Amino acid sequence: MDKPKRVISIFMLAMLNVSIMASLRNLPLVAELGLSAVFFFFTVALFFLIPCALVSAELATGWPKSGGVYIWVREALGDRWGFFAIWIQWVHNVAWYPVIMSFIAATLAFVINPELAQNKFYILSVILIGYWGMTLLNYLGIKTSGWFSSIGVILGTIAPGILIIVLGIMWILQGNPVHTPLTWSAAIPDFHKISNLVFLAGLFLAFAGLEVSAAYAGNVQNPQKNFPRAIILSAVITFSVFMIGSLAIAIVIPKEQISLVSGVMEAFRVFFNYYNLGWILTPMAVLLIIGAIAEVNSWIIGPVKGLHETSIHGNLPPFFQNLNKHGVPTHLLLFQAIIVSITSCVFLFMPSVSSAFWILTALSAQSYLVMYLLMFIAAIRLKYSKPHVPRPYKVPFKLKGVWLFCSMGILACLFGIALGFVPPSQLDVGSILFYTLFLVIGLGIMCALPLIIHEFRKPHWMVRLSDLKK
Repeated sequence: MDKPKRVISIFMLAMLNVSIMASLRNLPLVAELGLSAVFFFFTVALFFLIPCALVSAELATGWPKSGGVYIWVREALGDRWGFFAIWIQWVHNVAWYPVIMSFIAATLAFVINPELAQNKFYILSVILIGYWGMTLLNYLGIKTSGWFSSIGVILGTIAPGILIIVLGIMWILQGNPVHTPLTWSAAIPDFHKISNLVFLAGLFLAFAGLEVSAAYAGNVQNPQKNFPRAIILSAVITFSVFMIGSLAIAIVIPKEQISLVSGVMEAFRVFFNYYNLGWILTPMAVLLIIGAIAEVNSWIIGPVKGLHETSIHGNLPPFFQNLNKHGVPTHLLLFQAIIVSITSCVFLFMPSVSSAFWILTALSAQSYLVMYLLMFIAAIRLKYSKPHVPRPYKVPFKLKGVWLFCSMGILACLFGIALGFVPPSQLDVGSILFYTLFLVIGLGIMCALPLIIHEFRKPHWMVRLSDLKK
């Protein structure tokens, strides 16, 4: 008798989605928008989050084998674009790692010396030392470091997130001064300048990653009804955490003084000093550091393993196919660490730590949105080319629904990519030419490399996985 299929509850799947999307590092970014962030959240949720979740769920239940977006795009558009999609999913992290590591560095500064949070050389040093250390840790295998990630997310993300929300609510209820207007008019964004809307691009990155949890859609009882419910629940929870948490920062720190890197700790410092709890600042910084390290640690190996899976189709040169005795693709990890180190040097060329934080966030968001473009195109293509493949979950409204949600997603992705090229009015990014060229060249290289590798691949690159381990 077959074993019963494991069933994931709506709440459990929602929590999985929240763990992917929620990160305290995004709170200062949203705080810059003030109450108008409500409008942006609804916009991104409607045109990107919901289409992404529904479409990736259908693809995941139709093609459930490991590989994710690589398999989906490969089945629809061929191996070249499948490899391109998984490459982009991996390489967007190259720009994201310095962002989250700079958050770690700024938080650590509050333990050592808060003034270091704006020191470019200090930030870069922590990024390099910390990232290379975690890379070497992952050389030991995912089982060695997995426990740390699970505990760290609970202690360093969920608990501090709840605390800053509670402190913000108490601050308002006690009638303390508020540095951001909490009126209906403040909820309407200023559309006079496109540069006022640029931080919207960062929200796409905050809500990205649901294609990972979509793989569990087939394990949900009655997925046609319960999977969308789990998505709505996770969106409401994430929306609440982001909105209330970011407003907690906005009400105690003037908009022009919010640091994208250290804003969370600066808000905690104001709260703790007001309530005569300054001694909690250091333990809180330690918890935030643990949570951020856990987040980085959980992402370092996953995308690399996904990219390595394409080696069975000959998409990677033999050098990158190497596995150590723990089954870890060490040469890919090494290559990733080198690229992250080079990318991190942008902190030395931008006017401030916050501006460097943003330009890397924009590059990461733009590249990830390119992958989502392919995913939406693949979903439409598969509806016609392979209509008879069983899909336990299907996008609502059948074919019309696929066209509707994929079109919404494609338009949102194109808008997000274009928006990233506009310098934000809230930050001094220095040379507009450098800002634009960095994003254009960076995105161009990210997209060109997989196409070049695929074009010049050799027959002997396709080897058995059993031959990869040395």
